Amino acid sequence: MTDLFNLDDNCFQVPGVDRVFQDQPSTHKPRILLLYGSLRARSFSRLAVEEAARLLEAMGAETRIFDPRGLPLPDAEPAEHPKVQELRELAQWSEGMVWCSPERHGAMTGIMKAQIDWIPLALGGVRPTQGKTLAVMQVSGGSQSFNTVNHLRVLGRWMRMVTIPNQSSVPKAFLEFDDNDRMKPSPYYDRIVDVMEELVKFTLLVRDRSDYLTDRYSERKESAEEVSRRVNQRTM
Repeated sequence: MTDLFNLDDNCFQVPGVDRVFQDQPSTHKPRILLLYGSLRARSFSRLAVEEAARLLEAMGAETRIFDPRGLPLPDAEPAEHPKVQELRELAQWSEGMVWCSPERHGAMTGIMKAQIDWIPLALGGVRPTQGKTLAVMQVSGGSQSFNTVNHLRVLGRWMRMVTIPNQSSVPKAFLEFDDNDRMKPSPYYDRIVDVMEELVKFTLLVRDRSDYLTDRYSERKESAEEVSRRVNQRTM
């Protein structure tokens, strides 16, 4: 590789199929955390998440739904706050997530953003969201929009998550749920089925390989340089 003179050969690796598929698949149920973005008594983002959880469990997943009620604004309380600790423990437990927010003023709600902001990129040497799968959904009071799911995708990328291609946007959500708070049959319901099916498939594909998929040349190089500096430093 004489023409790649900027590379550190000791840190450079060629990806291969054998390494990608060398680990035996896990046998436990896929673990999915679901977040919603409204505190209303009849929150349609919560109802959509509950429908998604039912579908995920029917597909063999284990689910947890985080209740954001009582979660403080980011930095308003220390990270030891019980609701913050609950959210962070669930994030570490999960292998995939579903984020569903109402659209408010053309974007996700503050409730939704606060939950994501409380999940750090790194926590005690562990990155709670890196390499985990993500499905994004939104509900709207008016006509169909994709502003919120687009914003959620930006956050998913920032959190280093594997955001699946499919997504769900439910317009006029108040018309899509019956008096028992169950979603009515419709193409919007069918789309949620599609999204959850895709999420489970991607989670099964990714969860045993996330460490390898997120292993980066730049970080291997940086770690090697840190070790070299530590070993070769002069005694004070």
